[in-house]
Amino acid sequence: MSSLSVLTEDLLIRVYIKLSSDKDRKTWRLVCRDFLRVDLASRRSLRVLRFEFLQSLLSKYTNLDSLDLSVCPRIEDGTVSVLLSRPESKNWTRYLTRLTLSRATGLRYSGLEMLARACPCLEALDVSHCWKYGDREASAISCAKGLRELRMDKCVGISDVGLAKIAVGCERLERLSLKWCMEISDLGVDLLCKKCFGLKALDVSYLKVTCESLRSIASLPKLEVLAIVGCPLVDYVGLWFLENRCPLLQVIDISRCDLVNSSGLMSVVRGHSGLLQLNAGYCFSGLTAMALHCLKDLKNLNTIRIDGAQVSDSSFQIISTNCKSLVEIGLSKCIGVTNTGIMQLVSGCVDLKIVNLTCCRSLTDAALSALANSCRNLVCLKLESCDMVTEKSLDQLGSCCLRLEELDLTDCCGVTDKGLQYLSRCSELSCLKLGLCTNITDKGLAYIACNCTKITELDLYRCTGIGDDGFAALLSGCKKLTKLNLSYCSGVTDRGMQYIGYFEDLADLEMRGLVNITSMGLTAVAAGCKRLADLDLKHCGTIDDPGFWALAYYSRNMRQINMSYCSVSDVGLCMVMGNLTRLQDAKLVHLTKVTLKGFELALRASSVRIRKVKLIRPLRCLLSSEILETLHARGCKIRWD
Repeated sequence: MSSLSVLTEDLLIRVYIKLSSDKDRKTWRLVCRDFLRVDLASRRSLRVLRFEFLQSLLSKYTNLDSLDLSVCPRIEDGTVSVLLSRPESKNWTRYLTRLTLSRATGLRYSGLEMLARACPCLEALDVSHCWKYGDREASAISCAKGLRELRMDKCVGISDVGLAKIAVGCERLERLSLKWCMEISDLGVDLLCKKCFGLKALDVSYLKVTCESLRSIASLPKLEVLAIVGCPLVDYVGLWFLENRCPLLQVIDISRCDLVNSSGLMSVVRGHSGLLQLNAGYCFSGLTAMALHCLKDLKNLNTIRIDGAQVSDSSFQIISTNCKSLVEIGLSKCIGVTNTGIMQLVSGCVDLKIVNLTCCRSLTDAALSALANSCRNLVCLKLESCDMVTEKSLDQLGSCCLRLEELDLTDCCGVTDKGLQYLSRCSELSCLKLGLCTNITDKGLAYIACNCTKITELDLYRCTGIGDDGFAALLSGCKKLTKLNLSYCSGVTDRGMQYIGYFEDLADLEMRGLVNITSMGLTAVAAGCKRLADLDLKHCGTIDDPGFWALAYYSRNMRQINMSYCSVSDVGLCMVMGNLTRLQDAKLVHLTKVTLKGFELALRASSVRIRKVKLIRPLRCLLSSEILETLHARGCKIRWD
């Protein structure tokens, strides 16, 4: 008798719930039939990767409350009609509360309405980046009467009429994102605020709304989160409407609103003592002392971002004195950040965990040493283009900030192998960016690989001192790597690519301009990295058809590829575009060996699933009108270079 047979189904379910990753759950399903049965009965969320498995998966998983179809191409009205016509459809729709249809541009109002009516418990819907959606689709969404959360980012065809239909039909909405819905105006926002009183989070970023919209938004009694990023017609007068209104407001983002000044910021701060997060990046050239003094009333403020502002040492003294609870501060591209200012900041804000000092070029080791010594719980530090950073700073980080998970040292030319040796003591690192650090070599990468075994993201852009041996060392320790950028690392050859092929979890690989890589190296990566989804091969001119044949055969999870300036021919291009059934975004610029007929056949082979394609402008007049119309009808955006 198997020892597993003594475990009851209840115990197996309790063990299954503890599995956190999809990889572990997949292994679980393969153990035995009992384990598979537990997976089928217990799984609550499903992210479908391949269209051909959609119907069978939905018939097996009958207790879903969350379904994600955002990376599954070819979802159209007909698909939905077939799925819902089957008797077992009631099994997977009855409990569904969350549905993600982001980028499902082939699905239109008919399919949306069928889904909305078939899912009685639906509370959250994401249709972001469905750029062809208009008011008819909005009307279909309004059939989901119980909707509480809706994301419509970049649904550029939806106007005030469509928003009105949603406001009337979905009065229980609590969270709504309208980012980049350019046809929506003050009129639509006003009606929304009158009908959906219970709104707790609203994003109207990049809309051409005016202060009148803020007057309407100020009437929402339960609003907690408000984003008005990049609204060019909103000024300080609009923020005055918010003063002493929206009493529950906790998070506000007014970044990139060019007409907002310190006076408007003071209005927001004065009326909302419970504010937790304040994002005012790239709003105004300078912060007045009076505006900063207002922060003393925000006892619970934990995040402030003032990127791009003119600051002084006294600014940091005020923040340090009044904002003791800060855990995150954003100072990217701020003018006037000095060693003294940072020292004053960290003397009072010792609980900082996230610090962004991008392009604060005057900072030296003195400031970073003070930061490391004072803020020992630091988790994320961004130092891009802080070119006076040396190994002394990394020594302090490696000694004091042992919880550091993310570090950006892009374009910090003072980083050396010795500095990476010090940094390797931060064993919790998961994301490390070393782009343009031209003084590091394979030796430094070996130090990182030895101790930082949790790294999942590594950026080595234009690190010309890195070669094949660096990746051999990396393979020995950083086996969990999922994202790697080695563009223009000219020392990497096919031997290095063979090492990279052993990173089984690698999903995102950028390898632009690797002139010493041939089809043999690409084949090694394609055969080994079966999870590869995003691949950038631009300017890899020595890779020809055999490499792309390998991609077409092995890389069935590929969603995005850049083949520009490669030596692929008609046959190679057609195989890639035809065989990769999950491919949604392709950049095909300056493929000199591909003929017009080759482009026609490749586009035709992928037309049912491709969502974005980039081509050279002359092809616009040469490609047949039939293929261009077909692509457009199926929701594909063509970018002409």
